[in-house]
Amino acid sequence: EVQLVESGGGLVQPGGSLRLTCAASGFTFSSYAMSWVRQAPGKGLEWVSVIHSSGGSASYVDSVKGRFTTSRDNAKNTLYLQMNSLKPEDTAVYYCATRGNGKDYWGKGTLVTVSS
Repeated sequence: EVQLVESGGGLVQPGGSLRLTCAASGFTFSSYAMSWVRQAPGKGLEWVSVIHSSGGSASYVDSVKGRFTTSRDNAKNTLYLQMNSLKPEDTAVYYCATRGNGKDYWGKGTLVTVSS
């Protein structure tokens, strides 16, 4: 059974940093691209980043470029999202996700609140 478990969210002041972690199990983690997706309060889902299965390349939505970095440790089956220079508009539930065999898999999310 595919499981994705996010952690690391919390309350942070504007300009602060957080690192999110996604622990994966139940599939061959190193074979799949992984994404971070967020949902702000009262808004729809927004794709944030994707990282290649090897970790060799990543892409980001324009609003987080230069502030967020996604990485992965395939030996530990773990995905990361380093978030720096956080803004109030980054407040959202953050999900890690992947797609395999034509099906999307999601974690339950972790809440990030950026507020003074």
